[in-house]
Amino acid sequence: MSTSKTRGLPAKLETVRRRFERWRQTHKPRSRIPDSLWAMAARMAGAYGLHRTARALRVEYYSLKKRVEQSSAATQGRTEPDPTATFVELPPAVPVGPCDCTLELEDVAGAKMRVHLKATTTPDLVAMSRSFWNSEP
Repeated sequence: MSTSKTRGLPAKLETVRRRFERWRQTHKPRSRIPDSLWAMAARMAGAYGLHRTARALRVEYYSLKKRVEQSSAATQGRTEPDPTATFVELPPAVPVGPCDCTLELEDVAGAKMRVHLKATTTPDLVAMSRSFWNSEP
């Protein structure tokens, strides 16, 4: 591949590009790309974008997109969005009187958080929820 197309690639993407090129040099044209290389390509697409990765690795855009979707579905453990998941907007906290409520959160992996609020002021529920959803297992 010419240096004008590979110039400016991130180091990780360049490393994967070289692996693809080495594989191509040892196999017949139009040979099936191994799953291990596709897995690397899908990870690079997640980090650097589909178009940029497909162009750098010289793979078909829609084939890479399909692999990325399969990879993300496998990591989520499901193929479709959960129809029971809903978004609930909470109104701004206005200190009207004592607050007595229970907030329950559950993610797709089964992690749960239950908070029983019994106070005169409402804590920052957005920050609390964000910390739950963004926590790493």
